[in-house]
Amino acid sequence: MINENIEKIPFLRSSYPGMTKSERRIAEYMAQQPEVFLKMTISEIADETESSEITVSRFCKKLGYRGGQELKQALTAYLLTSKMQNYHDIGVDDSCSAVAAKIFQNITDGLLDTLQLLNYRSVDRAAAVLRQARRIAVYGFGNSATVCRDITTRYLRLGFAVQDYSDSHMQVTSAAMLTPQDAVIAVSHTGATDELIQSVKVAKKRGAAVIALTSHIHSPLAKLADICLHGMGREVNYSSEAGASRLIHMAIADILYTRIAMADSETFKDNMERMRMEISKKKSN
Repeated sequence: MINENIEKIPFLRSSYPGMTKSERRIAEYMAQQPEVFLKMTISEIADETESSEITVSRFCKKLGYRGGQELKQALTAYLLTSKMQNYHDIGVDDSCSAVAAKIFQNITDGLLDTLQLLNYRSVDRAAAVLRQARRIAVYGFGNSATVCRDITTRYLRLGFAVQDYSDSHMQVTSAAMLTPQDAVIAVSHTGATDELIQSVKVAKKRGAAVIALTSHIHSPLAKLADICLHGMGREVNYSSEAGASRLIHMAIADILYTRIAMADSETFKDNMERMRMEISKKKSN
């Protein structure tokens, strides 16, 4: 379990599981005393956390920043916008209205966290890949399988040849039939499911482009992917981080869907009109 201070800062929370012991000490110190951290030099941070300046530099790069100054800018921006809001954890004696309010607030906080984590250039790169793909295979298990089904349902409206697979045998069979003209969207909260990793490896061997949708930027899936889209929810009592991340991943997939539709708006409008016309016929029968 990641400690509460780490949990509050999205760019720490997502990278923490992949950190070394020395890097975790730096992360924990920064999360516990962010205002103090902002005033310290690299040398002072190294001394205070019993690490080295090289380790501090590596820590910054692992978080996606070029150095200490860029990391401090990101931390400053986060402190100004979020004011380090506490989690809205659910207590055993909470009323139904309190539970509802806390769940909605945690979903909102998770979405706002993801706005800071998401790489928008990667979203547009992924949209370009999917627009050119001959067919799209979508892979995921468990909670992620519901995201995959949502992707298939929505992306059909774009006129894509898209299919989701949540069975490991069907997944790897699909992957073995892919070509360099195809693409895979692989969805996984942990990014470490063995069966999914196997399917993605087969897809890459076949030359297909792989787009990962995950909560952990340093996971095996993220490292395998050609493009990684990264976002995560918050874990609270009676609600797992994986369950919360399902909604976050759906939101990212919706951003990607919208960017694709915007790139060819006339075709999208025609598709929607034809779809609505056929659905209306079913309602009148």
